[in-house]
Amino acid sequence: MPLSTFNFQLGLIGYPLEYSLSPKIHTAALKACGLQGGYSLFPIHPDDKQGLKDLLNRVRTGEIQGLNVTIPHKQNVIEFIDELTPTAKAIGAVNTIYFRENKLVSGNTDAPGFLSDLKRFIENRKLGIGNQKSALVLGAGGSARAVVYALANDGWDVTLAARRIEQAEQLASSFSNYELRITSTFSLQLSTFNLLVNTTPLGATPNIDQSPLPENLLLPPNTLIYDLVYNPRETKLVKDAHSQGLQATTGTGMLIEQAALSFEIWTGHNLPRDILYKSVVE
Repeated sequence: MPLSTFNFQLGLIGYPLEYSLSPKIHTAALKACGLQGGYSLFPIHPDDKQGLKDLLNRVRTGEIQGLNVTIPHKQNVIEFIDELTPTAKAIGAVNTIYFRENKLVSGNTDAPGFLSDLKRFIENRKLGIGNQKSALVLGAGGSARAVVYALANDGWDVTLAARRIEQAEQLASSFSNYELRITSTFSLQLSTFNLLVNTTPLGATPNIDQSPLPENLLLPPNTLIYDLVYNPRETKLVKDAHSQGLQATTGTGMLIEQAALSFEIWTGHNLPRDILYKSVVE
């Protein structure tokens, strides 16, 4: 069947999902490629394992051609997957699911998506990082795993800060090839880092007045702030950073990059990023 007449059914697993921008991005992608189909939201409660299995079976049967995965399912879908890509296996978290050669496969486009957008952010603003690339990553969930993997492979020194220290320790132990440090969010020595990445959902719509950092905390000069939260367009963390004269960005660029990479896996189409970007900012 020609791709132009094939009906691509795609979607997103997570909870909650009502503020996701992914449907806009992938609807624009399908339209730009002249493909028929749709992108649906599948809110599945964290405790609903049967719901996950039932949805993934729809991928196995060909009813759904591709799924993205977001909080809180990036790790707990793995037990239902037949095969992980090497990147997803190394990270221990997934964000993309598809059916190939009679196997349900999961990959991770978050890591390359994040690193690509981070480099764009640094290069476009001509920000000098130098040789001392030191990053503080807030959070220790599935998104943090992708960020840590991307940064560590790019030569960054990485420190994890999480409210649940045991979760951070578990993450660090699964990346035994790298020297990861762990600290408490209540004892941050921010002056030792030139990049701060928030991978927690704090500050996301509708809780836009929240920030992962303490109120009125002064950040060191020249610290770069990257907040994976993309809705609202400017989070409290980013606003606070801007008010201190710092360079900061939300995760819209990463959202676009990971979506484009997932879309290419599902359909074979590699789209110009500006088409996808316009779908969420105009």
